[in-house]
Amino acid sequence: MARDAITSMRAVDLAAAIAARAISCREVMAASLAQIAQYNPAFNAITNLKDQDILLKLADAADARIARGGRLPPLIGLPHALKDLTAVADMVCASGSPLLRDFVPPADSIMVSRLRKAGVIFIGKTNVPEFGLGSHTFNALHGVTRNAYDPTKSAGGSSGGAAVALALDMVPLADGSDMMGSLRNPAGWNGIYALRPTFGLVPMTLPDLFGQQLATEGPMARNMSDLALLLSVQAGPDAGTPLSLAGDPMRFRRLRPLATKGLRIGWLGDFDGYLAMEPGVLALCEVALARFSALGCVVEAARPRFDMARLWQAWTRLRGYSTTMMLDSFYDDPAKRALMKPEAIYEVEQGRNLSVTALREAALIRTAWFHEMRRLFADFDYLVLPTAQMFPFAAELRWPEKIGARQMDTYHRWMEVVIPASLIGLPTLAVPAGLSPAGLPMGLQIIAPHREDAKLMRLGLAYEAALGAPPKPPALR
Repeated sequence: MARDAITSMRAVDLAAAIAARAISCREVMAASLAQIAQYNPAFNAITNLKDQDILLKLADAADARIARGGRLPPLIGLPHALKDLTAVADMVCASGSPLLRDFVPPADSIMVSRLRKAGVIFIGKTNVPEFGLGSHTFNALHGVTRNAYDPTKSAGGSSGGAAVALALDMVPLADGSDMMGSLRNPAGWNGIYALRPTFGLVPMTLPDLFGQQLATEGPMARNMSDLALLLSVQAGPDAGTPLSLAGDPMRFRRLRPLATKGLRIGWLGDFDGYLAMEPGVLALCEVALARFSALGCVVEAARPRFDMARLWQAWTRLRGYSTTMMLDSFYDDPAKRALMKPEAIYEVEQGRNLSVTALREAALIRTAWFHEMRRLFADFDYLVLPTAQMFPFAAELRWPEKIGARQMDTYHRWMEVVIPASLIGLPTLAVPAGLSPAGLPMGLQIIAPHREDAKLMRLGLAYEAALGAPPKPPALR
């Protein structure tokens, strides 16, 4: 079978072909490595790639296991590059930081353990911004990851390497994580799908099991069926994670498109002008919204009764507090602090300067926003936003200081569109919206009520059928 026929195959079909012995794990690995060799030098999505001979031997071992017969794990033999923020017992986890360039975690994270049990072959890592901070994937160790549709542009982040590796068919599936759009923004900017699940659906290995409720891991894929397959491996309760959610993750493999006639879709847009938006973003997303209308949905403007500036205030405080827990020890050592990027130092100092009163106020604002979203969900089944406030910007830019005439007062203000869901842990699906006249992708965030991930995925299946296959990146055409 030709290499591109293998690497472009849906993961669900590839897994089935491997299990049926219609294609070998060695063939799949060889095709993936050839794809990486061709495209990774220009796009820089995958780092720490293992030696080819080692990976082919691992593929041969998977083939031998299949030949012996018996029950097989669902992802056996699939090449998989892990996001370089997640712990793997036998691989460097640098998190894009010179401080961790040689750090090998003592144990697998929960998600990595589940992927390993599912039979994937870990081939390397996917690139991230330093400590995952900022939606532009660059760092001092591995450099810049470039957009799959235009290598002069940003790939987004922090799951930028994962999104580009998927979009360019280097890997069949990818894991990511999301605090401030780190799954959604790179998915939207690289024409793929991603799910930020309800907080707790995909349990995470954390030093504080109760204090961090902003970030979550989740799946990325080129289509909805593959997204559901990976979610079925990642999801499920964990006894050591008290906020993890119960439920059989196998339900995600049995999803069918949702009946959409009469569904109420609330278009949040730019929150009546509150968010700065690059010209063309809203217009492109409104064209994508027409697909919901064609499916029989009722699409109307949704208008929160909320001071959105207070939401940003709460977000920056809680994010600073959460980041400080992660980076405090580095900041305390002057020699290590000198190796931290300014954005990381900013976050720690934000967290350290918080008063108890300020933290309490942020918590109350978050609670008030939860109740406001409940009010909106009484009127709408789903709420929709763009995945980003601008199209991919120049890869050499550190972060956008302006959107149009509006000044961005922090390194992450241009990403504000993602916080309404993040702040209260709502399930949010990123789907392709289309391409700008310049050929740059944009996506939609589809937000559902808490714990309605399966129903949200079913809506995604219906949307995907209406969309059809999005245009491939120019490098693959």
